[in-house]
Amino acid sequence: MTDPNYYTFESPLKGYEGLAPLPNEKAEDGKSYVNPPAEKKSEAYTSFASPITNGRRGGFDIHIYFQQTDEEEVKFANQLWERIRREFPELRIYKVWDRPVGPHPVGMFEVNLFTPEQFGAFIPWLVINRGPLSALIHPNTEDELRDHTQRATWMGQPLPLHLKIFPQMVALRQSKA
Repeated sequence: MTDPNYYTFESPLKGYEGLAPLPNEKAEDGKSYVNPPAEKKSEAYTSFASPITNGRRGGFDIHIYFQQTDEEEVKFANQLWERIRREFPELRIYKVWDRPVGPHPVGMFEVNLFTPEQFGAFIPWLVINRGPLSALIHPNTEDELRDHTQRATWMGQPLPLHLKIFPQMVALRQSKA
């Protein structure tokens, strides 16, 4: 995981400065707080927050990993891949790799999510249906190293990615430009 100290972070309150203080009133459950109604629903319900891409690339990649030397995991991964294709045909899903590829240390397949609605439906579904497999969830921005590390979320056991590939990819792109 990349050390968060390598990055700078804007204040989470940017754009919300100077507002009236929030009430300290507790909700019915006695634990949570009563929130004042918003003037409008957050745009995060319909598009991903910047700098996450909202276009053709997809806002999030989900890499679902399996040990390619474990027959049961290979079978489960292929069955999960088929189920996702059948239940979520609107998602982009790639081939099942039976070997490490790119920064990924074991076999895997990738699913792309394009909208917050898809994210909200697919991620809870995957929590329940991923079985013994691990999954890396990362946004797509212009900083692939950060996307795969500091901005990433794991389901199941995190796996060590081969991160050296990212500076090499940047250098290759710059040499082609």
